[in-house]
Amino acid sequence: MRLLALTLALFLVCGPALAGMEDKVAAAAPSGVVLVLDEKGNELVAQNAERSFVPASVAKLVTAWLALEVLGGDYRFKTSFYLDRNRVLHVRGGGDPFLVSEELALLAPELVAATGKEPFAGLVLDASYYPEDLRIPGIEDTGEAYDALNAALAVNFNTIHAVRKGNTVRSAEKQTPITPLAVSQFRKRGPNGRGRISLAQEDPSVGVRYAGELLAAFIERAGGSVDGDISTGSVPADLEPVHVHRQSRPLSEILTQLMIGSNNYIANQIFLEIGAHRLGGPVSLEKSQQVAKEVLAAHGITEGIDLKEGSGISPDNRFSPYGLARVLQQFAPHAELLPKTKAGSRYKTGTIPGVKALAGYVKTSKNGLVPFVISLKGNTGKTRFRLLRTLELGL
Repeated sequence: MRLLALTLALFLVCGPALAGMEDKVAAAAPSGVVLVLDEKGNELVAQNAERSFVPASVAKLVTAWLALEVLGGDYRFKTSFYLDRNRVLHVRGGGDPFLVSEELALLAPELVAATGKEPFAGLVLDASYYPEDLRIPGIEDTGEAYDALNAALAVNFNTIHAVRKGNTVRSAEKQTPITPLAVSQFRKRGPNGRGRISLAQEDPSVGVRYAGELLAAFIERAGGSVDGDISTGSVPADLEPVHVHRQSRPLSEILTQLMIGSNNYIANQIFLEIGAHRLGGPVSLEKSQQVAKEVLAAHGITEGIDLKEGSGISPDNRFSPYGLARVLQQFAPHAELLPKTKAGSRYKTGTIPGVKALAGYVKTSKNGLVPFVISLKGNTGKTRFRLLRTLELGL
């Protein structure tokens, strides 16, 4: 009887409070999708929660969780180097999403130490881990950095950051030497003034060649040199690696950067590795989609998450609020990877034309840190954060 009385008392207190919260949510965004669950999966707020929605970059939450499940937080991407009898250096890309200038500055001295300072007779780049015809839905052939082509061997997110004044092009980054290909590409595709451009998608070899030029520049800085041509090709089957570079950042750190910068290129490099790691290379969207379904099903999530690619740039991705909330329940031990509000909530934004999403964990006084999903249509970017603040103050 005491338990029954306590239950009734809690209902009388909490019921009106939750109803009041739903009124506030409805007043702020009557057509918006809003779902908040407690730690046991009970609804705290549910408005239009039966509707599926386009997640935009909120999809990166699912990609991050899948990566941690399949690859593990300590996973490190690899780039392998081979030396033939003519001292031609062969480089096999492994899809490292963070092969940036700072990483090449670490890699080059190790490579020169392993191979000696005698000049390389040539540089052959093997990007066959990614099929040449691989294209990510939603990625277009533009100069925009967010449209960078995914590749097995690419540097600086397959982009060039430079400054152009007239015919003069210089690097916009002190850590990145300018190369002949970077100059020609920026003259062709870049703005006057400072900007970052993606490399041309109609010819994927452009990005691979740029990776070779930048690698050669860092080899020279490390005391070595490349005297011969830079070309593309396959690593001979009889060669063994003379050096394997493992990315200095573990996957957990890359995911933290992904959640802050929301880089589409990084997200899909990770998504593609999920499939190839479990099913073998080369990478493919189909392999990663298959593995995603298997991992989701293993956690009892058989519907509500339809991923066409891993970044959220495709408008054909579809989530249900409950499907995403169930993923968030699984991802909860890694909530610290997400940006934080002043009140302590953790979140990831999602923005494409006509879509403004927000999801993560709202910090509540009564229920602790619990999953939430918000999806709005139109130009409502600020409204989603006002809704989150309403949830913080009222739950």
